[in-house]
Amino acid sequence: MDGDGLRSDQGRKEMTKKKVIVAGHICLDITPVFPDKKVKHPGEILSPGKLVQMGAADVHSGGCVANTGLAMKILGADVTLMGKIGTDAFGDMVCNVLKRYGAESGMLRDKKLSTSYSVVLALPGIDRIFLHNPGANDSFLADDIAQEALRDISLFHFGYPTLMRSMYEADGEELCKLMKRMKDAGIATSLDMAAVDADSEAGRADWKKILQRTLPFVDFFVPSVEELCFMLDRDRFIQWQRRADGADVTGVLDVEEDIRPLAEQCMEFGAKVLLIKCGAPGMYYCTAKEEILQKIGGGLPWNLSQWADRAGFEKSYVPEKIVSGTGAGDTSIAAFLTAVLEGCPLAEALQLAAGTGASCVEAYDALSGLRSFPELREKMKNGWQKNE
Repeated sequence: MDGDGLRSDQGRKEMTKKKVIVAGHICLDITPVFPDKKVKHPGEILSPGKLVQMGAADVHSGGCVANTGLAMKILGADVTLMGKIGTDAFGDMVCNVLKRYGAESGMLRDKKLSTSYSVVLALPGIDRIFLHNPGANDSFLADDIAQEALRDISLFHFGYPTLMRSMYEADGEELCKLMKRMKDAGIATSLDMAAVDADSEAGRADWKKILQRTLPFVDFFVPSVEELCFMLDRDRFIQWQRRADGADVTGVLDVEEDIRPLAEQCMEFGAKVLLIKCGAPGMYYCTAKEEILQKIGGGLPWNLSQWADRAGFEKSYVPEKIVSGTGAGDTSIAAFLTAVLEGCPLAEALQLAAGTGASCVEAYDALSGLRSFPELREKMKNGWQKNE
């Protein structure tokens, strides 16, 4: 681990006092437990008329607000969660989960709306399949966040506008309004995306235009490589799918030929720190020059010389076991942003993010497998193996 400029533990404790809002998409995740047998294609287990013997379903809150927000809270950040849910049974279940972490106070409940849910098909050996109802998320607006809630906030993280109709309608006008409002308030901003169904209303939105409008107001942009390619270059995305032949796309990508061109486009659009999640192989990162990073704001306690003008690929760590990929991307981003708030150098922030993602896949839900930063550092110190 790069020790240059590392801060004392006491200094880091003080810096975790920086306040964060994690807002956006929240839902109830229902994950049926499949037989522990790796497969290469969903059809090896799922086929018409077939009865599949399952284990008990794992039920947890999901979406960016629950996964990233609660993970940041577990890792020590001072986080307020904000999402919109109904007053139905699923909404009660979401609130009950959040109450266990003391994190339910920021939820907006509307008796006229239904709570979003996802059925997560986490087949061993392949990427997850989601059956999703957006519910109340579709009506989330920038004005749902009260101005007084922004007092003393250093970082605003927003997740999954691709699953929130109000955020992608009118070429992303509401999303752009939301992120600009945060920047105007002097707050550092972060944006995460989610997979887009090509046949849905969101799939027909002009995501390239939305990103062109929004990224000038985004400091930390943290999409997955599949999401990003779908938005910026759909023809290239189709080629990737053909190359993968039904397997996980991230396993067939080349960093220089496939990933870097997308990253360069994001930086041209206005992103300052880019972290592209690339599944099991790892994460691609790219940062702007120091004079651009200086304008981010939020009073972030980072040493810009350790962050500016960098690019590369951070390989993932080998997990002790692979149970489910649910929330792995969200929790790796939670670790990355928490590391930013603690003043970690870029190299360490990337390692903590990679280690958190590897820890997450060791459990069915997004949070049970998480390790604290001290535990991650100790595991790395003891020679935690990385994927080749």
